[in-house]
Amino acid sequence: MNKACFLDRDGVINEEVNYLHEPDKTIIMPGTAEALKLLKSHGFIAVVVTNQAGVARGYYEETDIHAVHQRIEELLAAEGAALDDFFYCPHHEKITGECKCRKPNPGMLLKAIAKHNIDPTQSFMVGDRLTDLEAGHSAGCSRNYLVNTGYGAQAKVQDNIPSYVTIADDLLSAVKDFLDQTHDNQD
Repeated sequence: MNKACFLDRDGVINEEVNYLHEPDKTIIMPGTAEALKLLKSHGFIAVVVTNQAGVARGYYEETDIHAVHQRIEELLAAEGAALDDFFYCPHHEKITGECKCRKPNPGMLLKAIAKHNIDPTQSFMVGDRLTDLEAGHSAGCSRNYLVNTGYGAQAKVQDNIPSYVTIADDLLSAVKDFLDQTHDNQD
């Protein structure tokens, strides 16, 4: 089975832009390419799982999501890094009704686990909102990191976080911590 890092998109991989749907506004977060290369060198696949309620709200189309993902891939490739897959949820419960894919539900992660033969107990989730980490926890990820970037930098939830959440400065710090923890457990 494969091991994976599940990644929220906005505020983790790229800078948070409210309802990002324009590729030219996509800016990769510092350290992202380095984090992805480190993951690859340790045999991890990198899978994006992102809520995109702007579709349900009528702010943009699903084709805009694909265009942003293509731009993210281009920017990362320029730095010698890559992501393995993208999963997104275009729903919003107040508009389209309940769904199993919108975080905090684990549906996107479960689809990725099935598609890529991922062992969640050897995998981890990185997000900038507690809903990201709740999805990772529900999917069986061994660790769940709240980064202090994106909405994580604005959140005042760090005094009241669930016990299954670990705080990290950013994606690169989360990846390094997880790899250190994994290495320590193998000794």
